[in-house]
Amino acid sequence: MDCGICTSKTILLFLSLLFWGAGAALAYVGAYIIMSYRTFDSFVADKQSLIPASIVIIASVVMVVIGLVGCCATLRESKFGLGCFFLVIVIVFAAEVTALVFIFIYQSKSAQINQELEHSMNETFIKYDGTDVNSRAVDDLQSQLKCCGVINYTSWYNTPWYERNKTIPPSCCINTTQCTGQTSQFYQEGCVVKLEKFLHDALNYAMLVILGFAIIKFFGMLSVCVITCRSGSRRSGYEPLYA
Repeated sequence: MDCGICTSKTILLFLSLLFWGAGAALAYVGAYIIMSYRTFDSFVADKQSLIPASIVIIASVVMVVIGLVGCCATLRESKFGLGCFFLVIVIVFAAEVTALVFIFIYQSKSAQINQELEHSMNETFIKYDGTDVNSRAVDDLQSQLKCCGVINYTSWYNTPWYERNKTIPPSCCINTTQCTGQTSQFYQEGCVVKLEKFLHDALNYAMLVILGFAIIKFFGMLSVCVITCRSGSRRSGYEPLYA
């Protein structure tokens, strides 16, 4: 067998198997981003970063199906099957590039997003009363991210909650069971910085995964071209000079 075709087949078979694993991995990445934002949706006004997550999940569903198609088409050297496989790879590749573009756009607007995040967080913290849904969201935010207040614990001094109770919510305490209200017992970092870092880390993680799979698909497209061209040459009775 032609060395070029053998190598290209190996790459495509590996790519087909990788499609199944990649489908599961991308579905996890998309779900991770969406769940991260849903956890703190009371504070995040800009939902633009959910667009790449939705694109990734849709692409992952398609990838599981086309992995089987690619495997069969490669083994049979079916020109039609390889053509369909190539088309699907191009579509998924374009979808992943689109997701990367949206992530870059989102990160380029970090200053504006930080202001919006701080504004929405201030509004939520002001409404804190210790019992409603927004209050539970604030408590979850502070306990999970280990932060206190919008900028720091002093942000609570300007809230109606502090004016009524003269205390900071227990979710600010490093140790909630042994917290007497002293400032040294509170988390020292503000939540706006912590949440911003958390969201950016999630997007950076997604970007690396998407970029890795996009590079693999690029080589997959080249392999389809090699198999299709050389198989066509063999069937027509001609051997390419570089074979």
